[in-house]
Amino acid sequence: MEIPVVNQKGEQVSQLELDDSIFDVPMNHALVHQALVIYQANKRQGTHDTKTRGQVSGGGRKPWIQKHTGRARQGSIRSPQWRHGGTVFGPHPRDYRMDLPKRMRRQALKCAISEKIRSGGLVCVDGLDSLDGKTRSMVALMESLGITTTTLLVTENSELDVSRAGRNLKQVWSLPVSQINAHEILKRTTLLITADALKKGEALWSGMPDRRPSVVRAAATDGEEEGDS
Repeated sequence: MEIPVVNQKGEQVSQLELDDSIFDVPMNHALVHQALVIYQANKRQGTHDTKTRGQVSGGGRKPWIQKHTGRARQGSIRSPQWRHGGTVFGPHPRDYRMDLPKRMRRQALKCAISEKIRSGGLVCVDGLDSLDGKTRSMVALMESLGITTTTLLVTENSELDVSRAGRNLKQVWSLPVSQINAHEILKRTTLLITADALKKGEALWSGMPDRRPSVVRAAATDGEEEGDS
């Protein structure tokens, strides 16, 4: 497939050929939803904590005698039914982190970026030379490209001038192409990416690891050598 490449004035200057197996992948809603849930869960700190009746201060003595008062028996004023008492089944510190297999993570990314291209939410620019680290340069670039929505700006590598130019704008985020994921793409309306970053991403996302264990491959090689001899 081919997508248009524009310059920093918003004028189309060329066409960029992309691999259909990466940038024209059908949307897998179940996979993308699972990936987004995991990404959001991994951001949770899990530091929430509530005190049980054994941790709340006070309540060292029995409020009143067990019988002959006409009231319900009570053992401590820090029981859960009392005001300022302990919390029953409240949250305690825990780790919410979940693992997402590499193949699933990469496939979810392909689905997200392919959907951006189909919906017209991807803008490919030939370069970002006009960004000098000043906020006004980023504002001028967005106005030239006609972008008014939330934008994820993706570069080939980490660029200080790009991040400085957009850090004062609430609707602009910048990341190198090696750090983007499905959550970062779908969270913003527009994906602004350089042509060099797009080609680097194509090289990063095209390779698939061999799932066979190295021990099995080594054993097969030894068997072939013995058969040959």
